[in-house]
Amino acid sequence: MTKSELVHKLNQQFPDMSLSQVEKAVDVIFGEISTALSKGSRVELRGFGAFSIRYRERRVGRNPRTGEKVEVEGKYVPFFKAGKGLRERLNSKGSR
Repeated sequence: MTKSELVHKLNQQFPDMSLSQVEKAVDVIFGEISTALSKGSRVELRGFGAFSIRYRERRVGRNPRTGEKVEVEGKYVPFFKAGKGLRERLNSKGSR
């Protein structure tokens, strides 16, 4: 699902809100999650999952085109852990 598909789906469920209002709400939610992660905070959405950041150590990688070794600097990456409710829903019979 893309962001625009999410906005349209929410707009169908909340017809009293304009498309631009729904889009702004989605932008605010994603923005707040991004801001919290950039500050090092963890974001937990009960029944869905938790977003956090993890540090990846510096390593030696390879350029896939040339096979040449390349130094990859250490960096922070976002991490998502599915919550119990989401895992149960994904693994229930008839979920797909």
